[in-house]
Amino acid sequence: MKQGLAIVVFLFTSWCGYSQEKPELRWGADSEGGAPYIFRDPQNANKYLGYEVELAEALGQKLGRKMLFVQNEFKELTNGLKRKDYAFALNGIEATADRKEQFRLSRPYYVYQQQLVVRVDDNRFSNFDDALAKKAKFGTMEDTAADRILNEKKAIKNVYNGPNDAYRDLELGRIDAVLLDLPMAASYALPNPKLRFVGDPLAKGYYVIVMRKEDEAFAKQIDDALEQLWKDGTLRRIFEKWRLWNADQMELEKPQEIAANATQKYAMWGEAGFMRLLWEGAVVTIRIAVLSMLLAIAIGLPIALMRLYGPWPAQVFAISYVEFFRGIPVLFLLYVLYYGLPAELNLPAELVAILAFGLNYGAYEAEVYRSGLLAVPIGQWEAGAALGMSKPLTFKRIVLPQAMRSILPPMTNDFVALFKDTSLVSAISMVELSKQFQILSKPAGQYLEIGLATAILYLLMSVPLGWLARHLEKKWAKGTR
Repeated sequence: MKQGLAIVVFLFTSWCGYSQEKPELRWGADSEGGAPYIFRDPQNANKYLGYEVELAEALGQKLGRKMLFVQNEFKELTNGLKRKDYAFALNGIEATADRKEQFRLSRPYYVYQQQLVVRVDDNRFSNFDDALAKKAKFGTMEDTAADRILNEKKAIKNVYNGPNDAYRDLELGRIDAVLLDLPMAASYALPNPKLRFVGDPLAKGYYVIVMRKEDEAFAKQIDDALEQLWKDGTLRRIFEKWRLWNADQMELEKPQEIAANATQKYAMWGEAGFMRLLWEGAVVTIRIAVLSMLLAIAIGLPIALMRLYGPWPAQVFAISYVEFFRGIPVLFLLYVLYYGLPAELNLPAELVAILAFGLNYGAYEAEVYRSGLLAVPIGQWEAGAALGMSKPLTFKRIVLPQAMRSILPPMTNDFVALFKDTSLVSAISMVELSKQFQILSKPAGQYLEIGLATAILYLLMSVPLGWLARHLEKKWAKGTR
């Protein structure tokens, strides 16, 4: 009895002790951003390395909390914070006025600058202003300080999801320069013998931890912990380990109020209006969709004819083509054509997009044409033969016009779907309509206004296609009576 009582007491006290432990503290970052922020250990895929990993662990020690990393895309980190997926975001996030308006920013923990990088054999540019004046094509990351600088300067730019892709495109000659934070440039460009720094670093700013405004008590704990990490030298030891320490970091001893130009709400019209920028994105969407559909039509009809009327080798090829391109995602095709082809080919992003969508939709169009041709009664072929027509002439004059009536509706649906699928080209750094919406709406928080304008533009592109298809159906129906 006494032993049983002792066991009960032991279990109860153990549970009490466990229940008093503080829960894990979740923090969000994007490991795809890579070194020196956070990245997977090459020797152990279950482990993360980076100076911000060490900073998070140091914060956990100060707060007496176990840290739990949560993966999220860099551009979605603040949205994940709003959804309460984690308590704070720590990922080289720059302090900006719009972020300060929407979130609680910690005291700065790192002072950064922007660094321009070019190819080692490119001597056209001496600094950032020189590159702007010579209309250089820049690469940068979305929703970063560099991206905002390039927007303000109205520079020509490609937007990437991570630094590795930007510097790779620079190395391949697809862009002229990359502007990103100095820690990224030091990690990716400096060790690359094909790239070099140009000009002095510019546009000083601060990295901060981002939290929800309602979590003020927690935010003060983070501020206090960061101050302690500065005073006891932990911050400096982390930065020195990752070769990030420089004289600018001495500003952290007495951080001033974060100074950042407020992001103005976009006007609807005018030179800086969001409608002009959305229209530029819509033009890219229209160009890619139209040219891709023309390519798909040019591919689809011969494939359908080979499958229906060709010799067996042509039929095997046609079936293989359709099954292959219908069976792989178009996003996969975009990546392979843009990043996987030999560097000697160096295809422009827009050409890659047209090829990828054309090849993919060509398989679908081939099946649409095949079903439409099969829907024409066999008696139409016999009627053409009775009139002395050859098979090609019968196909051209009798079969194909009738087939077009059943082909047109699904082909129109595919064309409308293609307009929406063009949003995938942002994966290869192109800025079309939906990507432009993301870029414009996030900094100023104008999701509703800019979202409605974007939806209207998509409708203006797709609704007339439906009207045209119905008009042609009626017209062709009258012509066949």
